[in-house]
This record gives sequence, structure tokens and C-alpha cells, in this order.
Amino acid sequence: MQFVILGLLMIAPMSLYDLHKQFAAGPSLFYSASFGSLQRALRQLVARGWVTVTDASSSARRRNLHAPTEEGLEAWRAWMREPLSGAAAETSMLAKVFLLGLLPDGPERDAALDVLRESAAAALADLRAVAAELDAAEIPDAYGEIFRYQRATLDYGIRSHELAIDWLAELD
Repeated sequence: MQFVILGLLMIAPMSLYDLHKQFAAGPSLFYSASFGSLQRALRQLVARGWVTVTDASSSARRRNLHAPTEEGLEAWRAWMREPLSGAAAETSMLAKVFLLGLLPDGPERDAALDVLRESAAAALADLRAVAAELDAAEIPDAYGEIFRYQRATLDYGIRSHELAIDWLAELD
């Protein structure tokens, strides 16, 4: 969530309230964020030196505005170049695509998109290898129904990765 916050703050400095509204308008499609979770993440970003806080005392509600530092921007750019992995890979892919337009058009954006494509292709290859191994295994009749639904879950993963690869190819 911290990198999504950094990306949103790249658009404009925001208060916690503004950031919550921005999440509701977009990233909430793939990330859930309560006021409390956003507040904790902002505190961590400030503690890391990736975000600054300024008192917007001139505003009627006296909100604190958060903005990314140069270190925060570099951390965000590094995250955009990182391969996807783990259980949150799909969420990270969606977050990175959502924020991709913040990278300048050209080599940096192309490299980030290539990393997403490569990560999806590698994950698909892993799932297909698991499928081939399972399909070669002899399943006792007593476990046939259990296997059927477990294999259907694997099929879903394969199909969703195929869709992701096609979708990422369309982003050129």
C-alpha cells in the first residue's frame, strides 16, 4: 500500500482525507484501505523519510499535506521495476499498471511494463508445470472429486495469467 500512496502523492500533495478519497476513486478496485491503514502507512512513509508533512494551516480544515521526497520517489521507481512474486502478485500488478502513467513515456515505462510481462509469463510457466505434474499423477478414485475441484482452481490460475499476459500486451 505504501507504494500506491507514494504514487498518488506524486500527482499532488494530499491530506489523509484527500488520500482516502483518492483510494475510493480508483485503487479501491484492487486495494482496500481504511483511514486507519492509510494513517499507519503515512506514518511509516514519514518515518522512512519518503514523505514529508506540512501544516496546511491556511486551509479551512487545517489538514496536514503529505508529499513524496526524492528518496520516496526513487523508492517508488525501484518498486515499479521489481518483479512480481508471492500471493499479492496480482494486486501488485494492478497497482503498478494503475500508476504506470506516472513514469515518463519511453524506456523507463517500457522497462516497468516488461517486468510485469516477464513476471506474469514466469508465473504462468510455473502453473503449467504444476498442471503437467498433477495430470501425470495417478489419482485414486476415492480422491477424484476432491482433485477435480482442486484442478479447477489451478485452471483458473492458468486462465487468469493468460488473460493478464494478453491484457499487458495491449498496453503498448
